[in-house]
Amino acid sequence: MPSHARERLLVAAERLFYEEGIRAVGIERILSESGVGRASFYRHFPSKDDLVVEVLRRRDANWRAWLADRVESSGLGAEEQPLALFDGLRERFTADDFRGCAFINTMVEEADLGSPAHHVAHEHKERVIAYLDGLLDGAGYQDHEGLARQLALLGDGAIVTALREGTPDAAGRARTVAQAVLRAAERLPQGAHAAG
Repeated sequence: MPSHARERLLVAAERLFYEEGIRAVGIERILSESGVGRASFYRHFPSKDDLVVEVLRRRDANWRAWLADRVESSGLGAEEQPLALFDGLRERFTADDFRGCAFINTMVEEADLGSPAHHVAHEHKERVIAYLDGLLDGAGYQDHEGLARQLALLGDGAIVTALREGTPDAAGRARTVAQAVLRAAERLPQGAHAAG
């Protein structure tokens, strides 16, 4: 475990929230798992809600860095790079600790759209869409934002289906659909995008 109290709290809370749910895990449990005292907890986080938000922000940054790494190391051409999302998801679905998407889980638990946790989870999904949009725009797809939202929808569906089925197969099925969507999409003529 990391020695710094704040880091220990974040590590313990992220694991517990993901494994058991935000509402199911109280502050006492986080203190026990992290080895951090109550006074120290409140020095770092005024409330459990503040801890939840920080855990989600941290997970968002880590998840998006993980996705970018999967895309960069995929070896796929620019027009197919967004499909690396589904290859990465398949890898994630085979992990022993896979419990779905922490952000979808959060939005289910914190269904109030005004909830800070719901807001951060929503922001994560929008950032993933923006990243996919950038890839699709760079590859010359005309309706890149619409395509990005379609691929994100397929990704979210694959996550929920993998959790329901208990196998990684949904990632491959979603990839096949995404590949068909990309093949049917209009692209600018090669070179026109860079010139425009």
